[in-house]
Amino acid sequence: MPCTTLLVGRKASYDGSTIVARNDDDAAGSFTPKHLKIVSPEQQPRTYRSVLSHLTVELPENPLRYSAVPNALEGEGIWAAAGINAAGVGMSATETISCNPRVLAADPLVEYAPAQGTPGTTGYVAEQPGGLGEEDFVVVVLPYIRTAREGVLRLGELLERYGTYETNGIAFHDSEEIWWLETIGGHHWIARRVPDDAYVTMPNQLGIDRFDLEDALGAGVEYLCSADLASFMEDHHLDLTLRHGTDARPRVFNPREAFGTATDSDHVYNTPRAWAMQRHLNPHACVWDGPGAEFSPTSDDIPWCRVPERKITMEDVKYVESMHYQGTPYDPYGRPGNPDLRGSFRPIGINRTSVCCATQITGEACGYDAIEWVAFGSNVHNAFVPLFAQVDGFPAYFETTEEHVSTESFYWANRLIGALADASWKISQVHVERYQGDVVASCWRVIEQTCETEGSREAANERIAQIVREKTDALLSKVLYECSNQMTNGFSRSDH
Repeated sequence: MPCTTLLVGRKASYDGSTIVARNDDDAAGSFTPKHLKIVSPEQQPRTYRSVLSHLTVELPENPLRYSAVPNALEGEGIWAAAGINAAGVGMSATETISCNPRVLAADPLVEYAPAQGTPGTTGYVAEQPGGLGEEDFVVVVLPYIRTAREGVLRLGELLERYGTYETNGIAFHDSEEIWWLETIGGHHWIARRVPDDAYVTMPNQLGIDRFDLEDALGAGVEYLCSADLASFMEDHHLDLTLRHGTDARPRVFNPREAFGTATDSDHVYNTPRAWAMQRHLNPHACVWDGPGAEFSPTSDDIPWCRVPERKITMEDVKYVESMHYQGTPYDPYGRPGNPDLRGSFRPIGINRTSVCCATQITGEACGYDAIEWVAFGSNVHNAFVPLFAQVDGFPAYFETTEEHVSTESFYWANRLIGALADASWKISQVHVERYQGDVVASCWRVIEQTCETEGSREAANERIAQIVREKTDALLSKVLYECSNQMTNGFSRSDH
């Protein structure tokens, strides 16, 4: 799925927490209803079967409780998106990335092949299950890990055994560190530890731009990879680094050049998002605009990670995940400048976002252990809501999303607000901005009070749900009024 990920190391965040945020976006023309859920050990399957790839995986007998943001309607599988388990480990899956044709030829994706013919007859060919994918990753990994590093190693082993039918970027984090894993073809993978003082921006491209193969195959301090990656690269001539001397075996190389893509499509769809995110978080680090810019929206060498100019807050996370190129000529809502440039690039805050989820994990010093932030629908028009993740269930307002549209559901209320606010952007924007700030301030006050008094996490979440529902209903009323006044069949003369 087309998504955007932001990773924030503990020394780069405002409170020492590790933060993993991702927009879960649908394909063009699709809008998948989502909901929050807690999966207990009793609810976790022991034999898992993928809906899309028909793959069967036997799972361990000792799952942990975990949160998830799965599809609300049946049909295409679970797609759990992101969550935090009872051991305080978070996972986000997946950022769809891309590999170049040389990689996909050397290690093809493991795609499902339906059965051909009739069983028992000549020429019958049984179905061939596909590999693992976004539908499956959280369910088969998150309940069984106790550190971020364990998450990388478990998923890596599963990828080597079963393969994948798509190219993926997946994050794991605990209170100390964040790891980012990228799949290379059908069965290979690399992973890099995010520097504690840095953040990472990830659009839908293979992103890691430096990799130490010696560390990955040795001590594994900052890098990890599939066991045969060195021979795989050598056999298929994947390392593009110019080297001198007799030793041509890669040690430190650029995975983005070896495995990734830099197509014309990337320059419209992907690289502009990394440019916009880093332009916001490091506005003075380099020249971002104009003919003398060091990095432009089409640059292929925008760094994977960067040290921010100041510590990053949750407001920054939400703003970045909602960006539509504000302050640039490319803003689709913009008025000044060249109208031909508006909407040139794919925005981060897009209409078909299903959910933006940020998992925030820290130690006891902050008074809380794990917070799951959630925003449904288009991020330009919604608000981030923090909830305690170490609970046995979420409030019905967040957990219950049915097929029919209803303001009883936070998901559907946000979808309605997004459509109405977009249609009346000029006059509804002020209502939306006030709502966004008010929701975070009110909800975080509940979080802090609960931590100070060591109150019930479940009761706090219910109070947050009540606050959010009241403020969301009020915003819906306001944007409905503004949009109604702009209807085409309006007329200025009135009898009253």
